Amino acid sequence: MGAIQRLEEKFNAEESSFQLYRSAGGYQFLTKPAYQASISILLKQQSKKRLSTSAMETLAIIAYKQPISKTEIENIRGVNCDYAVQKLLDKGLIEITGKAESIGRPMLYGTTLKFMEYFGISDLVELPTPKEVSTEVNTIGQNTDLKEPDAQE
Repeated sequence: MGAIQRLEEKFNAEESSFQLYRSAGGYQFLTKPAYQASISILLKQQSKKRLSTSAMETLAIIAYKQPISKTEIENIRGVNCDYAVQKLLDKGLIEITGKAESIGRPMLYGTTLKFMEYFGISDLVELPTPKEVSTEVNTIGQNTDLKEPDAQE
């Protein structure tokens, strides 16, 4: 039996308040969900601040298109993304991965291990495909949920 399996068995026991969690190509010891409320009260921790919509949009573009330059991100979003990129760099969710060979040699951005930990994935292939996150679009004449009004009402 491997060391990881022995650790998983040990920490899956009910008397343990920790669990072994696979994340970002490695493992972490995390508090079991049953103990989170108690620990939060004891440590008076604030929950993670949510990312703004613009930061999430920028992060999604980087995650799916990396390595990507700021100009390419702005062309996709249609707006300046300096602030969002800086905030994502500050939070350690993205990093500079190199420089493009194009004119001016702009910096290229990619996601970090912290990004994968933040979203609970081990590999970028675990990102949902655009098909999985798209919502169905109604077109005229296809909604069968509507009822015809009764003439007697």
